[in-house]
Amino acid sequence: MMKKVLVARAVFPEVLEALRAHFEVESNRDDTVWSKSQLIERLQGKAGVFATGSERIDAEVLAACPGLEAVCNMAVGYNNIDVAACTARGIVVTNTPDVLTETTADFGFALMMAAARRMAESERYLRRGEWLKWHYDQFMSPDVHGTTLGILGMGRIGQAIARRGALGFGMGVIYHNRTRLPADKEAAVHARYVDKATLLREADHLVLVVPYSPASHHAIGAAELAQMKPTATLTNIARGGVVDDAALAAALKERRIAAAGLDVFEGEPRVDPALLEVPNVVLTPHIASSSVRTRRAMADLAADNLIAALGCGSRAGRPPTPVNAEALAAR
Repeated sequence: MMKKVLVARAVFPEVLEALRAHFEVESNRDDTVWSKSQLIERLQGKAGVFATGSERIDAEVLAACPGLEAVCNMAVGYNNIDVAACTARGIVVTNTPDVLTETTADFGFALMMAAARRMAESERYLRRGEWLKWHYDQFMSPDVHGTTLGILGMGRIGQAIARRGALGFGMGVIYHNRTRLPADKEAAVHARYVDKATLLREADHLVLVVPYSPASHHAIGAAELAQMKPTATLTNIARGGVVDDAALAAALKERRIAAAGLDVFEGEPRVDPALLEVPNVVLTPHIASSSVRTRRAMADLAADNLIAALGCGSRAGRPPTPVNAEALAAR
């Protein structure tokens, strides 16, 4: 008898077919964002769930779904999952690293450039019909090339952004991370390790790529924004909650920093209304990994993880990218 799995959000039809080769699949064809009670109801009798960042898999959900064996996230981040609670119950958690690194770095760099060069602000000006003549100081902005790129969080994506800045735009690269990179990795991306205060003080363009956790909640708040240059920009492609959005909106309104580019938000898809009122911010709806090839690779990897975690396929019992390998070892 086939195990049953839940696909919690709409996904590529080909991915559903791959799962149906091994499981009875219940899919969310309407792409509804379920409440916790609705999620629990649909997880009854399911051995695995193909999840996204929309589903909060916490201890309450796990306690109500005793048959659950695997939670496979279609994302590199997994702050929507209580990994410790899963591990305690022997439930395997997986994510989708690597496949989105370069695409996300491309977007992060583009978002930083759009904010720095006032692209969204000037486009809105043009669309309103206000462009009537050329002027020497029209939408002047800080340069990107040859300036100092600061990176908070130096994992795969942070290193990819560093390469783009150093090798493509001749930027000096500084970074801060919980753990300093080995010297050879620093050299490969032309990056110099600094403490957080130095990062904030010296960066012309600060890009956030740090994973979300209680320790990184509001890592950039009013106090940190006050340490940045008034000509600096801030780009967040990490997770909502890493930045205090209300404090950022105030800093942008008062021009205490020059501009910001945001792809993630606290409480998304809700966006702090104050951010919608300031002109010097570029806002995008969490799409940094959203290229055709990358989103398909993420979905395929999440499916491969689910198939293997539930003991099927050529990698049975060995999912490609486990988060809590200790749960596998305990089986």
